[in-house]
Amino acid sequence: QVRPVESGGGLVQAGGSLRLSCAASGRAFRNHAMGWFRQAPGKEREFVAAISWSGGSTSYADSVKGRFTISRDYAKNTVYLQMNSLKPEDTAVYYCARKTSVGSSWSDDYDYWGQGTQVTVSS
Repeated sequence: QVRPVESGGGLVQAGGSLRLSCAASGRAFRNHAMGWFRQAPGKEREFVAAISWSGGSTSYADSVKGRFTISRDYAKNTVYLQMNSLKPEDTAVYYCARKTSVGSSWSDDYDYWGQGTQVTVSS
């Protein structure tokens, strides 16, 4: 089964930074937007950020705007999430996924979910 592989999570103090990577190789991911989501314990999964297939358009949840940056490197088949000024409320398992539909909201219509990478921010 084709699915992306996330990495880069870990334990960091509040105010610190992490860069997550999502390796998404193969034809299944070409020409598709990609997104990052997160799920904290006891909470529903929520949208974090997304990037268009060209990399020219991005979208962010209000809670991460100005702190997180999504990017992609086609040569490496990788999508990144640079996370700065981390807060304890950013603690969650972070997932990347492929967006299936061009016309829908940035937070909707995703498949090919990865296994996730844990991010823990201590206060």
